Amino acid sequence: MPDALDVTPYDALLLLSFGGPEGPDDVVPFLENVTRGRGIPTERLKEVGQHYFLFGGVSPINDQNRALLDALRKDFADHGLDLPVYWGNRNWAPYLTDTLREMVADGRRRILVLATSAYASYSGCRQYRENLADSLAALEAEGLELPKIDKLRHYFNHPGFVEPMAEGVLRALADLPEDVRDGAHLAFSTHSIPNASADTSGPAEGHGDGGAYVEQHLDVARLIADTVRERTGVDHPWQLVYQSRSGAPHIPWLEPDICDHLEERHAAGAPAVVMAPIGFVSDHMEVLYDLDTEAVAKADELGLPVRRSATVGADPRFAAAIRDLVLERAAVERGQQVTPCALGTLGASHHLCPVGCCPARAPRPAAAGADSPYA
Repeated sequence: MPDALDVTPYDALLLLSFGGPEGPDDVVPFLENVTRGRGIPTERLKEVGQHYFLFGGVSPINDQNRALLDALRKDFADHGLDLPVYWGNRNWAPYLTDTLREMVADGRRRILVLATSAYASYSGCRQYRENLADSLAALEAEGLELPKIDKLRHYFNHPGFVEPMAEGVLRALADLPEDVRDGAHLAFSTHSIPNASADTSGPAEGHGDGGAYVEQHLDVARLIADTVRERTGVDHPWQLVYQSRSGAPHIPWLEPDICDHLEERHAAGAPAVVMAPIGFVSDHMEVLYDLDTEAVAKADELGLPVRRSATVGADPRFAAAIRDLVLERAAVERGQQVTPCALGTLGASHHLCPVGCCPARAPRPAAAGADSPYA
């Protein structure tokens, strides 16, 4: 961790997230934003939105982001770090373009971006960068002076991200009945993506079976499983599983699905399962519905005891990790030597996404990378 609280040359941090509806009337317009350009009819979107309606049409993601903003601002203030924090979403208010316009009006010219996605993938990194490029193009068309934008590196293996999740798994295990606790299996869950997207995730030289997306998740799962063993003395079996598939049936996506995994574990005689959503920063809709609703219902049907561990959310250790990443990147920009903070076997991720990293099927401009049209 850098010693000095010097954020030069940066003058603002932007929390960039997915966004979510905040009432029943928002659900279909939100899904229209998410699926824009795919020609999906409104009636189909209403069907897709049923899991939002189960929760009053409100996704928890925006409140989660507000809590994270508060945690970041408190951590920065407590440590004397003078860096304003803004918030913009890709698919719902506050919209990214509006927030960047506000930042430009406030005189912000060197902006760091924190995306609420910890791992490398098209949807978890490059798509955010494409949205940044779209917003910069919109500001350019308005004749505004464009800020220079950099994106914080992937933080999947930062201690401030891993350690709160490991403690969450320990708490979930402790909540299981004692007679099934030691035999419980750990299901480390993340968002399923098409196999082709996984295979091309990360820098081009690492493309292959599962790419960086699977490799990074496996490294985090091992870290947590090792921590659980060290603290409990029990070596729990574990597996990386997937959830929230949304693509066409004929396109291969990462498997096994969490519900299929629960059936398999039950058939194999597992006495209990802890579901650990390591792929998610906060308890947004895909955690509340796909795990807490669908997967729990499947476990109840099987008579299989399950618990779900917590995401990092606004944990103070995560806020401290972001402070560390900000200072690290600022020092790198100033040309200083920095030892990045990272656990596991993979080391710290790149600061600048290289050409060919997490490519899209149809090439589009992406900001904050080596191929950015906005230097």
